[in-house]
Amino acid sequence: MNTPTKLTFSRIVVVIALIITLFVLAFCRNLDVPILGDTGINVVFLVVFGVFILACITDMIDGHMARSRDLITDLGKFLDPVADKLLIDALLIFLIAPSIFAPYASDSQLNINVFCVIIFIARDITVDSLRFIAANKNVVIAANMWGKAKTVLQMVALSFVLLNGWPFSYFDSGWANGIHITDFIVYIATAVSLISGIIYIVQNRKVFSSKKEVKEVEESSEGEN
Repeated sequence: MNTPTKLTFSRIVVVIALIITLFVLAFCRNLDVPILGDTGINVVFLVVFGVFILACITDMIDGHMARSRDLITDLGKFLDPVADKLLIDALLIFLIAPSIFAPYASDSQLNINVFCVIIFIARDITVDSLRFIAANKNVVIAANMWGKAKTVLQMVALSFVLLNGWPFSYFDSGWANGIHITDFIVYIATAVSLISGIIYIVQNRKVFSSKKEVKEVEESSEGEN
């Protein structure tokens, strides 16, 4: 196991430990967790934010290290998306209803719309399935601009939700129907996620057709002529 793979594996361990900790804390309804000054940021959520940022940084480091030093391995290619999806999807589900999963954070005003979470997760499952099919046909689907934009916006949106809308919370009293600036960022990230998924499917739709199917279509067209 080389250094980039070790970093990826350590990230998985930390994320699993974080999930277990949050699961245990979910039963601590009488837990008195302090708020950071007048920011409205719950201390537990601040720690989660710290772990989230650290995971994002190590993800960039081990990816750059693996590519620049030619240390890409099959184990690394397997563990890296597992680490990313485990962290992102766990936080998305956790932030659907902080009042349920984090009763100690009653002062938290923000959560993530459940339909946004469904779109995020469904998009990732679809694209990963597409990549799996393409890999079986020795086709590599590279990340495009929309995919990278989706990842960045998703990280930004999750960060602001964990920070309870800070620093927007100082001047953001909620727009129409109580929508906050952070909610707007989440919706943008959701839209970009959906668009990127559609683009991946359209650009790589040929992977769904086998050579046999293509040949049959061609023969059918010739017979009609």
